[in-house]
Amino acid sequence: MTVMGTDDQVLTEVETLVRQWLDDAAGQRVAPAARRLADVLRDPAGLGFTVGFVDRVIRPDDNAVAAANLRDLARNTPGFLPWHLRLMIRLGAVLSLVAPGVVIPIAARALREMVGHLLVDAIDARLGRSIARIRERGVALNINLLGEAVLGRREAARRLKGTEQLLARPDVDYVSIKVSATVPPHSAWAFDEAVDHVEQSLLPLFTLAATSSTKKFINLDMEEYRDLEMTMAVFTRLLDRPELLDLEAGIVLQAYLPDALSAMIRLQDWARARRQRGGAGIKVRLVKGANLPMEHVEASLHDWPLATWSTKQDTDTNYKRVLNYALQPDRTENIRIGVAGHNLFDIAYAWTLAGHRGVRDRVDFEMLLGMAEAQAEAVRQTVGGLLLYVPVVHPKDFDVAIAYLVRRLEEGASQENFMSAVFELHSDSQLYRRERDRFIASLRALDAAGTGEVPQPNRCQDRRMDNPEDAVQQPFSNVADTDPALPGNRAWGRAITDRIAGSTAGMALVDEHTMTSAEALETVIATAATASWSARSGAERGAVLRRAAATLQAARPALLEVMAAETGKTLDQGDPEVSEAIDFANYYAGLAEKLDEIDGATAVPVGLTVVTPPWNFPVAIPAGSTLAALAAGSAVIIKPATQARRCGSVMVQALWDAGIPRDALQLVHVDEGELGTRLVSDPRVGRLILTGAFDTAALFRSFRSDLPLLAETSGKNAIVITPHADLDLAVKDLVYSAFGHAGQKCSAASLGILVGSVARSKRFRDQLVDAVTSLTVGYPSDPTAQMGPIIEPAHDKLLRALTTLAPGEQWLVEPRRLDDTGRLWSPGVKTGVRRGSEFHLTEYFGPVLGLIDATDLDEAIAIQNQVDYGLTAGLHTLDREETERWIDRVEAGNAYVNRSTVGAIVRRQPFGGWKKSSVGAGAKAGGPNYLIGLCDWAPARATEAGRITAAVQPLLDGATELGLARADMEFLERSLKSDARCWEQEFGLARDVTGLEAEKNVLRYRPVPVTVRTEDGMTAPLLRVVGAGLLAGSDITVSTPVPLDPAVAELLRSQGVACRAENADTWRNALRDNPPDRVRLLGGSRGEFAEASRGRADIALYAQPVVEAGRVELLTFLREQAVAVTAHRFGSPTPLVEGLFG
Repeated sequence: MTVMGTDDQVLTEVETLVRQWLDDAAGQRVAPAARRLADVLRDPAGLGFTVGFVDRVIRPDDNAVAAANLRDLARNTPGFLPWHLRLMIRLGAVLSLVAPGVVIPIAARALREMVGHLLVDAIDARLGRSIARIRERGVALNINLLGEAVLGRREAARRLKGTEQLLARPDVDYVSIKVSATVPPHSAWAFDEAVDHVEQSLLPLFTLAATSSTKKFINLDMEEYRDLEMTMAVFTRLLDRPELLDLEAGIVLQAYLPDALSAMIRLQDWARARRQRGGAGIKVRLVKGANLPMEHVEASLHDWPLATWSTKQDTDTNYKRVLNYALQPDRTENIRIGVAGHNLFDIAYAWTLAGHRGVRDRVDFEMLLGMAEAQAEAVRQTVGGLLLYVPVVHPKDFDVAIAYLVRRLEEGASQENFMSAVFELHSDSQLYRRERDRFIASLRALDAAGTGEVPQPNRCQDRRMDNPEDAVQQPFSNVADTDPALPGNRAWGRAITDRIAGSTAGMALVDEHTMTSAEALETVIATAATASWSARSGAERGAVLRRAAATLQAARPALLEVMAAETGKTLDQGDPEVSEAIDFANYYAGLAEKLDEIDGATAVPVGLTVVTPPWNFPVAIPAGSTLAALAAGSAVIIKPATQARRCGSVMVQALWDAGIPRDALQLVHVDEGELGTRLVSDPRVGRLILTGAFDTAALFRSFRSDLPLLAETSGKNAIVITPHADLDLAVKDLVYSAFGHAGQKCSAASLGILVGSVARSKRFRDQLVDAVTSLTVGYPSDPTAQMGPIIEPAHDKLLRALTTLAPGEQWLVEPRRLDDTGRLWSPGVKTGVRRGSEFHLTEYFGPVLGLIDATDLDEAIAIQNQVDYGLTAGLHTLDREETERWIDRVEAGNAYVNRSTVGAIVRRQPFGGWKKSSVGAGAKAGGPNYLIGLCDWAPARATEAGRITAAVQPLLDGATELGLARADMEFLERSLKSDARCWEQEFGLARDVTGLEAEKNVLRYRPVPVTVRTEDGMTAPLLRVVGAGLLAGSDITVSTPVPLDPAVAELLRSQGVACRAENADTWRNALRDNPPDRVRLLGGSRGEFAEASRGRADIALYAQPVVEAGRVELLTFLREQAVAVTAHRFGSPTPLVEGLFG
């Protein structure tokens, strides 16, 4: 095929046309609306103000919130507005204090008028007038109905019915609709079933077009890459139906996807065959693509390659590549081409190319309503016709047009985009040269590549062809989840789904490792306790763990199969869990290598760690706990949860396959009675890692009061939704957080706290009901299932939550038992939950959500913090002040803003809670400090020093007056400098190590009160520990059996440290009746402390020898908090997060 590229004749023809169009446009009167748009794009503050006005004044349901936002925006009214509009905005801001209900509707009408040339009112009478007025310009119209976010069946049906009503109008002959707008969200792993569903949903619309007495045209639109294959499948399936064989219809292709040409070739082959059967041709609308920011978001959050071309020039070249392929006489007989866009050079090129090849009668030119209208008219006069893309929206849905408007405005403002120069192109020779040079560069790239080349997709992941070694990430990065948009992965996933019902995976391993006698268990414990694993260096252990990343990747299909078969995990829930397990292997391998390098202390591996994981994350948590202990140098005995024995067994086999010695990693299945108690209470156990209920942690301590227990326990998590929130997004995240894995996640949000007007918002309620009632519930062997079963028949508190209402509560969505097993329930939503009620304070672990009202954000935070737990917490708001206030006050280890509360990712969001959600002297899983709590520590000399801060220097100065030995003073100074160094590098920072543009992920450290109990009377170690606490900013209490030396006590008190003399009886009573949350024990023994405290699980004991390492000692006084904040709005950066953490 001949490439029409950069020869002089072509360039001359193109430039001549472009200059002609610019000259013609310059002679036309510029409409006021178009001039305002130009002013918006020129003014540096114009885009931000306009988008902010739409998003913050027009979008909110609550007029008072909108009025407050208007007052904020009015402080910086940009200069592009004429003086009278600036005056009106400022006057409106003042009046909004007393009459928001009057001012905001006026502001909404004013904005609709301002952007009315970009959108059309969908009310019948106004729509008819608008269509007639636009058609007077000699153009055709492609109507696209905008609406609320499609979260369920109701909105999908409304959008489809609205589009059918549009197409039935005598003055409408052309409509566009996206497949994603016609059905509720479906399982990403049910491609075939989703195609069937969409086809049946769209069939009446296509039938209407085919049977109409006048010609009607339907264009299938798309935005997201993941919809490409589905849109093509639906399109071809519909038009292959015998009754639709004569219908001409259209589909869009996006040139910013490398996949565009291969898709065009497939469509050409199919269209040719259809015409050979006597069918009509089709049309392809070729666009550059308008979803680039969100494609960046999608790729970055999932660790997938960017689906689009990486540069604008590559996109421009691909646009011409597809045109060169399509605009051939034998091909245009099958596919008519719609050249869509405003770049005059591209339009001129397409017109010239079509002319040279004699196919101008098979080309349409398409532009957007209201954009560069004078140039559009000039083009129309040359090409003989123009099709305008016309979005229509009902006034009550005007705010949902925000995403469309943002894309249009940001496209226009981007310096990479032709539209940024469109208003000055005629008068500014520099801008003209810029656009001409870009055009020539894109053609030259086409010349260099040749049009015979068919670009390959950027996303080519195919799990059927995986090389497991690719999962080894050094240096660390998160491995990619499986992309269900890709055909190979879908076939791979369907094969797994087909095996679920008859799966026997892991059964033989369970049988082999089930212990029924104390003697067999003793053999296992004795073998593990004497394993030589601890003799390996951190680097040696890390190398083995990296091999485990590869074997876990190889086991991904088996792990997904067994999780689904045994615990009811659907593929969309299970696949990220396998990725998490692999991430743990890679991440802890890196930490193991660093463990030997900690300055000021020596890591001493414990002999044996017992891991007792949960059933709800039957692969990731067992793997993470086991790998962490192995990384820290400890042998491991893992006892998987009874409900997930097969899952745990298959995971352990993958670790053995990596070369982890079987003596160092023992798998046991024992009953939860005598043998289980024997395992947990064995004195050789140096650590026990538990993930489960707080009551289980307390039970284990009752078996052995001095058990070194590290536990992530329960959570009662809530998402606060304020009137400043994007309610559609809030509903989406609330539903996902509440009902993923049937609500059986410790991070699940089982409460929605609705602030102010949100509790009365009809839109919020309607969208919530629609989303919840549209979830497909089923067993994982059904690929359409979006919510699986609960682990066992509902009973006790969960059954009560699913079937009964407390005073004041009502069912917004009443759950139903769906089969005789008692495991399959539809999701439920309660309203009227009262503060302090059982539902407010109790973790149920199932598919039931409660809604509780709050007067304002302060009350909402109080309600959220009132529970005993502090695992995850969420907030939905677009207000900066609310965000700051919430982040400063929320009591949770993992805090999320404008996203779901589930799905923590290794290193990105280290996981672990506060209050009763955490037991023991541990740190966040998947975070930089997790291995420190899994080791014992021996003293070593610190060599790295930072600058001692003003908070600590007086302590050191005062110590010089105490007559300490020189060695003690040197020890103290080295220790405090080590603290300072670690504070500068880690603990004093709020750091985001991920660097994601779409999401801010910060790990920070917050001070926590600590009681220092010194039993040995040694002054230097006491001052060293107190110094760490002072640097951390903690409230410190020093407890001693006898009064401190007066000089020491005076020094401590002068630094704000409380000093108490408590004899053994007083101390014991304090531990039992009013215990501190954390105790740093100096001298004494764990055993004596355990006896005195009766093994209370709610006291975190730090009892290692005092070391100089700030990396170790500072952790006593700090608790970690991971804060994740969505950092984009429709894919574009939002000022909400700028400087949020300093």
